[in-house]
Amino acid sequence: MIDLDEKLLLKIKEIGLLPEEKIEMIRKLRQKEKKPVKTILLEKNLLSEREVGEIIADILGVKFVQLSRKKIPEDVLRIVPEVVARKQLIIAFQRDKEGVSLAMNDPTNLEIIEFIQKKTGEKVIPYYATEKDIIDSLSAYHRGALKGFDKIISESIVAAKGVQRAEEAPIVRIVDALLEYGYQNRASDIHIEPYNEFTLVRFRIDGVLHDIVKIPRELHDLIVMRIKILAKMKTDEHRMAQDGKLRFKLSSGERMDVRVSIVPLVRGEKVVMRLLLEKAGRYSLKNLGFLKNDLKKVKRAISKPWGMILATGPTGSGKTTTLYSILEILNRREVNISTIEDPVEYDIEGVNQIQVNPKTNLTFANGLRAIVRQDPDIIMVGEIRDEETAKIAVNAAMTGHLVLSTIHTNDAATTLPRLLQMGVPPFLVASTVTIAIAQRLVRKICPNCITSKELDEKTISLIKSQLSPDLIKKFDLDKKGKRVYYGKGCELCQQTGYKGRIGIFEVLEMTEEIKNMVINRANSDQIKAKAIEQGMTTMVEDGLTKVLQGLTTIEEVLRVTRE
Repeated sequence: MIDLDEKLLLKIKEIGLLPEEKIEMIRKLRQKEKKPVKTILLEKNLLSEREVGEIIADILGVKFVQLSRKKIPEDVLRIVPEVVARKQLIIAFQRDKEGVSLAMNDPTNLEIIEFIQKKTGEKVIPYYATEKDIIDSLSAYHRGALKGFDKIISESIVAAKGVQRAEEAPIVRIVDALLEYGYQNRASDIHIEPYNEFTLVRFRIDGVLHDIVKIPRELHDLIVMRIKILAKMKTDEHRMAQDGKLRFKLSSGERMDVRVSIVPLVRGEKVVMRLLLEKAGRYSLKNLGFLKNDLKKVKRAISKPWGMILATGPTGSGKTTTLYSILEILNRREVNISTIEDPVEYDIEGVNQIQVNPKTNLTFANGLRAIVRQDPDIIMVGEIRDEETAKIAVNAAMTGHLVLSTIHTNDAATTLPRLLQMGVPPFLVASTVTIAIAQRLVRKICPNCITSKELDEKTISLIKSQLSPDLIKKFDLDKKGKRVYYGKGCELCQQTGYKGRIGIFEVLEMTEEIKNMVINRANSDQIKAKAIEQGMTTMVEDGLTKVLQGLTTIEEVLRVTRE
């Protein structure tokens, strides 16, 4: 009897999703690494999670469901006890006259189907859902707990009156609740800011800061002390900045790394905690938001054995995510990959990752020098921020290495003159840089509450003030009655109308004409004009395309591209 893995490969071949040589490579990897085919497909970014899910569902003879696009009613969710849902990887997501719809990672598990049928007295309709989708959706069990967050905090505050030590239960509960609640709300950062009368806690969700709760000012120092203890910082130091890291166990049993930064302000110490969930460390180039033509350019660049791939944009624009996604594709046993980063955000198995450490003089430049002597094939430099690092990186690319790095500029075209300003000779920039990727992150419209509306006067005025007449005409934004998408706001997106983020990109490929312009020290405007003439899509155009596709709003694109 053919097992599911082999059926999956045969189906992929039959549909023509992957060439024969890729399918053979997967078979060898399956035997060597003892991993399921679906895991290999996702880890190697060969197919998207949805594609794999739909094929498996088809093989198993059931329907496929994406739980991330479903709003699950509380009473339906509770049909399956949380402990059973976690153990069996199942979720009840819908109930109607047909019966109970059950998302399962193994729809052939007849025993659990019978259990739910006996429990409800209703017919159970099995659906296939991916393991990651089910695990992510299990957080829905905590919705009730999230609604009681204020209660948890207020009860802890009352209990904390008179408390003198950071290790006492009420302070521990407050810090734990903040981390748990931050995770449940998809926060990337938690800010704890001291004011004269109170301490304000804010979460950054999808790139935007939201006020969450006010805590009495007298508890501030104890909360900071508790975080310092967890992050192994100096608890008696209050006048200098400190960085640390802690590992927090979530109620789901999953562990979350938290990077902690504490700086002294006039009113007291401010804490910023960055939440780094292990499962978030897997990236897929396909899912970042590249348009088809831009994705081809990036894949062309990473298929070359040497050269420089540069990602550019402001802090928090997703540059590191783009480079990590490229590393996931390049990470093979036959190549040696080394990185120098500050900080190392996620561990990648099979990649030699070095953390910058100024205390031991392990800078980007010194780390890069050491890496070059480690017989690397591929090098990633977290950031090119000075002349020394720029010259070493360019020379490494020139001597047969593939170098990935980030640099701070506003757009792709400015990347090239920026390297010249750092003292890199024009001929070296022209002969080593393969591609420059400028990017920003925009919030995605919540799929659960997406709807459309006509452009109003306020938005039209904003469009006219920021976009050129040519762009307005190209995307029909001056057309009377033009409808665009937005999110109304629902429980799934905390009434914001947005859920998750996606990149908007500008990909500049180094053509012969642009190489000559760099050698002749052309400015960024001239380089950009030539790149657009050769077919480059600007970030604004990329964003407007995603607006028309219903992925984001025009207000988001204008917000992140405003200069």
